[in-house]
Amino acid sequence: MLDDADDIHPLFNGAPSSTEFKKLRKRIIRETREAIDRYAMVDRDPNAPRQKWLVCLSGGKDSYTLLAALTELQWRGLLPVDLLACNLDQGQPGFPATVLPEFLTRMGVPHRIEYADTYSIVIDKVPQGRTYCALCSRLRRGNLYRIAREEGCSAVVLGHHRDDILATFFLNLFHGGKLATMPPKLLNDEGDLFVYRPLAHVAEADCEAFSRAMNYPIIPCDLCGSQDGLQRQVIARMLDDWETRAPGRKGKIFSALMNARPSHLLDPALFDFAGLKRSVDHTDDCLPPAG
Repeated sequence: MLDDADDIHPLFNGAPSSTEFKKLRKRIIRETREAIDRYAMVDRDPNAPRQKWLVCLSGGKDSYTLLAALTELQWRGLLPVDLLACNLDQGQPGFPATVLPEFLTRMGVPHRIEYADTYSIVIDKVPQGRTYCALCSRLRRGNLYRIAREEGCSAVVLGHHRDDILATFFLNLFHGGKLATMPPKLLNDEGDLFVYRPLAHVAEADCEAFSRAMNYPIIPCDLCGSQDGLQRQVIARMLDDWETRAPGRKGKIFSALMNARPSHLLDPALFDFAGLKRSVDHTDDCLPPAG
């Protein structure tokens, strides 16, 4: 299906014809579809109104891969939802504001470009030497929720991949003292919007290889991405080192996140340890004989 050069969305025009790239593309599409199905991101009720997703596009390798994968699935009739690409221009100095509108228009992708100067707020509120990520993320998410509501979308769709999920798990483990990560599907606090991460099963290396092969116009993040010493970067280097020393380690850890056993952890809120009962009570066998 993916080998037909005459049946292709404009987003894939110029795609390499190598066997290696075809395998990469198929793997990304397959893993994206697996995540969508596994975490029930599409309402399969035939009587339900057609869904519309706000696909968040930063201009980085991950969001380009997300847009391409979702568009491919929609193009093939495998994703019965409407897609609206959205870029939030946060007012960062030097941001190339024309790159994404021109790209999306050329590719025939429905889109909305929104300007909201959250950059000035972040710079003003975050003390020097502290990381910007938390506040920047909250401001960005609030604007995206607003846009999704204005556009009649049921979900905000983000480009976080498998490595982001792994890094978040270890950040929570090492610094938060809890077992938690980015969920592939969640409901916002107001209860009116889903947040989806369809690339949950896709490796970062595949996103990078794909976007580089497609020569998409990558826009770097010059705000948080320019700060040194971020704990997420430390975790990422740790995971990369583990993967180098033991290939497949990331995949094993990710599989563990999908194979939790509450009875073999220590949280009584997840498992009723107090309710554990023996099937046979041998208490009487331990009592001394009468008389």
